[in-house]
Amino acid sequence: MNYDVQAAECRQRIEAALKTAIPATVVEPLRGAMEYALLAPGKRLRPMLLLEAHGMLSPAGNDVMDFAVALEMIHAYSLVHDDLPAMDNDVLRRGQPTCHVAYGEAMAILAGDGLLNLAHELMLASAHPRALRAAHEISACAGVHGMVGGQALDIAHTGHAVDRALIERMQTGKTAALFRAAVCGGLILAGADEAQLAAGADYSLGLGRAFQIIDDLLDLHGDAAQLGKTPGKDEAEGKLTWPAAVGESQAREDARYWTQFAVDALAPFGDRATFLRETALRALNRIS
Repeated sequence: MNYDVQAAECRQRIEAALKTAIPATVVEPLRGAMEYALLAPGKRLRPMLLLEAHGMLSPAGNDVMDFAVALEMIHAYSLVHDDLPAMDNDVLRRGQPTCHVAYGEAMAILAGDGLLNLAHELMLASAHPRALRAAHEISACAGVHGMVGGQALDIAHTGHAVDRALIERMQTGKTAALFRAAVCGGLILAGADEAQLAAGADYSLGLGRAFQIIDDLLDLHGDAAQLGKTPGKDEAEGKLTWPAAVGESQAREDARYWTQFAVDALAPFGDRATFLRETALRALNRIS
């Protein structure tokens, strides 16, 4: 199937599931703030990767959609908290006012908390035979040894001297870990063996490193209308970015290296990995 058609069909399924994901019983304005964050326009890359990674080893179906939805909830919560004045203090996300601008800081914090906890409710309520292991993988990748830990390094070392090893560790946690949650979470649900999980982890590392390097470069030269967020903030605030460490030219070379690393990691899956392979190649050339 053509990549664009496959991606559009997968995204449509995800969007339909997201629209009914927040229970009507959630009190207002909390429910509104959670939906505002979750349903904001986005690529749905992480839930898509989970579904497609699962599909490499298991027939396509909706039996793992709750995990895809949960992963997007975790991603959305992280963006809500990342945008807060105490963190990145951003007013634009996905082309619209950030959640704390629209609903106030207190409700934005609660919306993020609500999305994170609801994500775990969804995963742990699943009757899938491998639900617990997949939920553990996704939670670990999103937590203190993954995304949260990477974000903590980012906050703690903003304005400090450039340290390449620290930036690598930060980006591996802050960005690559949630890609690992998607890919390895999907593979676990499909019954992958340890070698396949290791390949999925390597792919996620390569995709995550390349994705974040390109993100850093876009922040330097991107357009707000295309990015859907405010460009130029990383440099202005003294954020530790890969271009700041190695220069823009080398950063582009490194993005290409990590993209190829991701593509090579998919070799054990053969032609079944066509979608994930194309996703990595397209991520290298993105403009937003």
